[in-house]
Amino acid sequence: MKLKNAFKAAACGAAAAVILAGCGENRQIYDQAGKDLEQGSYSYALEGYLESASDGVEVTRSHRGAGIALMRLGRSLEAADEFTAALYGEDVSKQMQRDLYAYRATAYLEGGDHASAMADCQTLQQEFEIDMDVCFLTGAVALAMDSYDEAMAEFEKAYDKKPSYETAFMIYQEYLDRGMEADGTRFLEKSLNNQPKSAQDYCDRGRVYYYMEDYGNAAQELIQAVNKDNTEALLLLGMVYLAQHDSSNARAMYTQYVTRVGNTAKGYNGLAQCDIEDGNYESALRNIENGIPSATTEEMQSLLFNEIVVYEKRLDFATAEEKCREYTAMFPDDEAARKELTFLRSRTGHLPGMQ
Repeated sequence: MKLKNAFKAAACGAAAAVILAGCGENRQIYDQAGKDLEQGSYSYALEGYLESASDGVEVTRSHRGAGIALMRLGRSLEAADEFTAALYGEDVSKQMQRDLYAYRATAYLEGGDHASAMADCQTLQQEFEIDMDVCFLTGAVALAMDSYDEAMAEFEKAYDKKPSYETAFMIYQEYLDRGMEADGTRFLEKSLNNQPKSAQDYCDRGRVYYYMEDYGNAAQELIQAVNKDNTEALLLLGMVYLAQHDSSNARAMYTQYVTRVGNTAKGYNGLAQCDIEDGNYESALRNIENGIPSATTEEMQSLLFNEIVVYEKRLDFATAEEKCREYTAMFPDDEAARKELTFLRSRTGHLPGMQ
């Protein structure tokens, strides 16, 4: 009898060890998914978060993580479903609810379900603190719905709640994406009423003038930022000079940036753009290749698009088309790339429907 009990206790202990080991393994999957998301490995992150949710590990946060990964993959409406699953989880805090409603509204907006996005924005306005982020998101949804007066009112509230260069840039970008640049410029002009106090302020003011195509004032502000050791201003100065077709000074700025910051995708992408301006396409391809190892997803998108441009300018339309097809598979929402692919197909004879 005692032997039987001893065996039973040992068996229970062994089973508990297996269960604990399994929990540890599942937790590792969840933790790895977070690392994958941070590093831009969105497919791996999605797989890990879905497995974690299925295994009951951090279910709410796993659905949230899966939703974010899906958004990064351009699968916005699927992302909204994951945020909904998270919202209906157990013990969801008030702060987490707010976070999830905001994410879901953004997912609906990106997925074209504007009515659902606005419904979530209204929930945010009615049940949570109304801050800059809520007003901005509501404005973005209203703009997508062509409710221009409502959008302007919400953007005005957003700027009043946080009158910063960053807020102005965000609003300007929304209007720019809609082909309504003049409406966004008024917020840029507002931001110039802020007095510069730091190197970053001078850098931001330079960006404002750059967007307004006032390159003289942009350069003046950015040079002050560079003199205060702001390395971001070097990139912007390069953009200012390139906009004026001054590839020599632009190259000097990007070279300084690479020297001071290290092997960065942004610096090499700038150098590649200088090469394209100068017609030095072999050098452009080398700089693009040098930038790829350190590129984030957004930086990779810019590098690969410029690679397509290089091959087109070399009149190598076949390679340009191949690169463009690969690019559109990676970034299916890029309208400019889809138009570029149509153009390249017209040059190679590979029109839709042809073998």
